Formats: sequence, C-alpha cells, structure tokens
Amino acid sequence: MPGIAKQPDFPIFRKSGRSITGAIAVATLVLLSGCASKGTIAPELQTIDQGRLPPADLTLNIPGLGPCTDNPDRSLHLNSRQPVTVLVHGCFGSSGLFRGLAQVLAFHGQQSACFTYNDRDSLVVSSGQLTSALDMLAQQMDNTQVTVIGHSQGALIARKSLVSTLPDPITTDNLQLRLVTVSGPFAGIAAANQCGNPVMRALTLGLTDLLCQIITGDKWSEITYSSEFILEPGPLHPQVHDYLKIITDERDSCRQWKNATCIESDYVFSLEEQYNEVIDHDPATKIVEVRAGHVEIIGDKRVSPDKLIAILQDNGILNPTEPELRPDLILLLTRLYGKTD
Repeated sequence: MPGIAKQPDFPIFRKSGRSITGAIAVATLVLLSGCASKGTIAPELQTIDQGRLPPADLTLNIPGLGPCTDNPDRSLHLNSRQPVTVLVHGCFGSSGLFRGLAQVLAFHGQQSACFTYNDRDSLVVSSGQLTSALDMLAQQMDNTQVTVIGHSQGALIARKSLVSTLPDPITTDNLQLRLVTVSGPFAGIAAANQCGNPVMRALTLGLTDLLCQIITGDKWSEITYSSEFILEPGPLHPQVHDYLKIITDERDSCRQWKNATCIESDYVFSLEEQYNEVIDHDPATKIVEVRAGHVEIIGDKRVSPDKLIAILQDNGILNPTEPELRPDLILLLTRLYGKTD
C-alpha cells in the first residue's frame, strides 16, 4: 500500500513491570507485525514519473541501491552528468516509503536512488554497505555530487556511513557529499535503555540481552544511550562539505484522527533522543528544529511533507519551485499524498 509503514518505538521496554516471559511474547508480536508481507504491489507504485529529469544515459545494478519504489527490478536508470540524492529509510521501511519524495525531487529536476538494508542487521554493517554502494555509484558517474538523506534509524546509518573512522570509509577521492538527517535518535533510543543498563543485565543473568536481540536484531547493543555507536559517533569524512540535521519536536503530534480524537500518535522520539553534543558541536553541523510528527515530516498518505520540502529548499538541498510551477506542484502533492496542509 502507498504511504509509510508504522515506525516501531519498542513499546515492550516501556513496560518495566512485565515478566521476561510476557515480554518475549509481546516482542514476538511486534516482530510479526513488522515483518508481515506487504502483499501485491500496485503497478502504478512500481514506477516514478520522470518530471523534469534529463534522460537517463546509464543503467546501474549496485547492491543496496535501487529506484525509490518497491519494484522487484532494482536497476537504476540515471543521467551520469547530474547529481544524485540517496534516500535511506527507517526501521521496517522500504524504498517505496520515499516514492513520493522521489517524485517531488524529479518534479524539481533532481534524480534519486534509495538504499535498502536489513533493519535487523548491525547499524555498522548497514552503514558499511551504504558506504560501499556510494563508492560504486560515484565510480560510474561523471557528476560525483551525492546528497544522502536518512530518516529515523536511516539517519543513524546515513551519518555513520560518512564518518572517516569506519573500517572501510569512502575511498572515491572526487566524491562530493552532503548529508541530511531527519528525526534521528542520535542520543540512543530511550525505550531501549534497559538494554544498555548493566545492572538490569546482571540481575537478569543475561536474559535482557537475549530479549533485546529478539526484538531488534543485531543492532540491539548499538541503539542504547551507553553504546559506543552513540557515545563515539565519529568525525565526518572530509569529503562531506555540509551536514543538515533536522530535529522534529514530536510532542502532541498525531498520525491519525477519528471524530476529533487522536487514535494514533505520531510521537516516536523526544528532543533529548535526537540531540547529541558530540555531533551537534561539530562546525559542519547545521541544526534545524521543527514542530512535526515523526511520520508527518516525510509524508504519508494523509499528509504532504510540506515542512520538509520548505526546509530542504531553504537550505539548498531541493531546488526552488519556480512561481509559475507552484500550481503544478500542489496538484502533484495532492495526487501523491491525498491532501496538503
């Protein structure tokens, strides 16, 4: 279906009074709901309107990179002389998550690709896969300007892929990089704090570790406040010439309303979970804080990502909309998202 998969916030960790047995049962349900089949993909969702994109002159098959749809054909068709924007989805997401945003980019003459990964893998492993994919992409392009945009867990992967301290960092010398992260829990996920609590781990004789791994996979030890991944995020590679960090104030946000009552919150990460002193004090980092829900910011079938579009245009990431094309953009957003703010 079009739109955005529900982002998990590991609710099991918020119920500290549950027994380990009950917790594992709940964790199993979380996993089953997150890994359920998406069903048949509608044909119209397997392609992207070309908009104002120049004709493609290159077909690439790069592990992890593909079009921003859920089309099984992951071949990329790009213009080798144009920059590329690479989008990185969050947990339980997919390339199709960014189909709408990719079409907004195409409307403005900007081509895109989406990175897909196993969201139960280690974040370092996924980051290394993205780094490799970016190197392979740059080696095939005449224009080596690449912007990487990551949302939620994808924000963690996107930034880590561009640090100079990865075991296998970027190697393409002429790769010109920009980084944008949106709603990333760079201080660790508070709901997973028990996974990083040495006292709790000792009291449960290691069962906490097992439970955490059952819920989140191999990344379990990286998403806590006390992990090396969080405490030592690493310096950005010198080829990253600017970094825009978008922080969402998700308080009182709502994903779905019914009869003037919020039946599904859009609050996933607090401000405290998104700020990180080590990252935020880096001179290359520019922070923009916006009042928006976790899914609202990137758009779904109920709301257009108007706030994100404005921020990206204000910061030179998305090309400006020519005044005479504004009505066409509104029509596109209405078609993609059902309605606009």
